[in-house]
Amino acid sequence: MSNLSHTIRRFNRFELKYMVTLKQAETFKKALRAFLLPDEHGNGNGRYTLSSLYYDSPDLRCYWEKVDGIRFRRKLRIRRYVTDEPLTMGTPVFIEIKQRLDRVTQKRRIVLPYRDAMRLCNDRQFPDEYSPEDETALNEIYAYLWQYNLRPVSLVQYERQAYIGTDYDLGLRVTFDTALQYQTRNLLLHEEPSTLPMLPPDRVVMEIKVNERIPNWLTEMIAAH
Repeated sequence: MSNLSHTIRRFNRFELKYMVTLKQAETFKKALRAFLLPDEHGNGNGRYTLSSLYYDSPDLRCYWEKVDGIRFRRKLRIRRYVTDEPLTMGTPVFIEIKQRLDRVTQKRRIVLPYRDAMRLCNDRQFPDEYSPEDETALNEIYAYLWQYNLRPVSLVQYERQAYIGTDYDLGLRVTFDTALQYQTRNLLLHEEPSTLPMLPPDRVVMEIKVNERIPNWLTEMIAAH
């Protein structure tokens, strides 16, 4: 994930999540390999680690909108793709607004050095330098921070294995998240995490992400499993 020059900054898609066991996940992966490829951004098996710092209002507006199933809702996070290199103030990170509109998930994100991302989200300091194509999303993030007085509330980290569609299934992604952990104190991505498990160790979050529709072969595979 080191080369961010061709980052997709805006997209709409449908997302379906399933809670499965490790055994179910491994069986499903074997079936998937006949149709999908490991994500090239991970290691040879499409694996990588994600660490995300989530923001919310003092009354936890984003959390309660999720719990209440509000049809239009948003959330803000700083996301890092963890590598062997230490996180420094100059390391590029994503700032993302993830939005749900009925059944469609929309995401807008910008790339900033970690230093500028923290200054923007924690101190409301607009970055001195940024890509012109980030300006619209940057203004939206800035307004969102001020409007709801957003501040860090939780840090979530997990291991992900991702598979992507070929030319026949462009935009399709199936991901498997394990070792989900969280913390609500010391909310700084650059510090050594002191996380707690979010789920039992034998549980996996499987997510299917598509631009328009789920392919017939995948619908049949889900039903079969």
